[in-house]
Amino acid sequence: MNSTRAQLLIDSQCSLGEGATWCAASGRFWWTDIEGKKLWRYDPRNGASESFAMPERLACFSPCADARFLLLGLASRLAFYEIATGKIDTITEVEADLPTRLNDGRCDRDGRFVFGTKHDVEDAQAFGGFYRLNRDLSLERLPLGHCAISNSIGFSPDGATMYYCDSPTRQIRACDYPTFSGDRVFVELTDATGVPDGSIVDAEGGLWNAQWGGARVVRYAPDGRETARIEVPTAQPSCVAFGGPEFGTLYVTSARIGLDDHALQNDAHAGGVFVATPGIRGVAEPVFAGKA
Repeated sequence: MNSTRAQLLIDSQCSLGEGATWCAASGRFWWTDIEGKKLWRYDPRNGASESFAMPERLACFSPCADARFLLLGLASRLAFYEIATGKIDTITEVEADLPTRLNDGRCDRDGRFVFGTKHDVEDAQAFGGFYRLNRDLSLERLPLGHCAISNSIGFSPDGATMYYCDSPTRQIRACDYPTFSGDRVFVELTDATGVPDGSIVDAEGGLWNAQWGGARVVRYAPDGRETARIEVPTAQPSCVAFGGPEFGTLYVTSARIGLDDHALQNDAHAGGVFVATPGIRGVAEPVFAGKA
């Protein structure tokens, strides 16, 4: 099993860094600070990073086919965001009658946005669910049951397998896509620490999963075997994305939320963005194919 260590790239001090996303069209890395209500952008060509205030917590997002826009998964709703002006146009509210907010999300290989929600309290219960925003902007709930904290949404390179999890169960699940048949346990975490958080799939079909509380990112082969591990020098890595000109850089977001003063003394860069070069390349992730 290969093992390496990630290095700090941006000391962004995010309260809850998440949503790691590489935009191939612009050559930039994007992420969100959910609790900080900020969208972040980093340009590796000049090392510059900047943030943009959001009207509410931003949980997940995707670049759009029209590069002027992002699709936002805000806490309460889906919306289009015009990057140049900051204008936000709501598409639809999500679970308006439940004490939940949006959480993890990624586009499938056909450019539809698949996402989940989470119970918006400390001791989360399974009130939320998984959804798909189609290209015609219709919203459908997926037959994947209820969840407390949705995470690890990703798709195999051929689009035929979907991965997802309800983090408190410590299981990453897989199903055939888009039929949702053959739902099964893909991986069950058995370490003493860590729960599955955000994931990305590489060009060989391996799933890289950030493990909150475990200070690590773990790669699982398509058959569920652990084949690589990246040690991250912070307690709460939260999401991952491959980027760079040839998708050889793995970006890792992290969080400060929940760490007390003593913990932060030994974890000064919590909430930062970390990078590693694992020797396996990612693929260009799909953009949202619906129109703004």
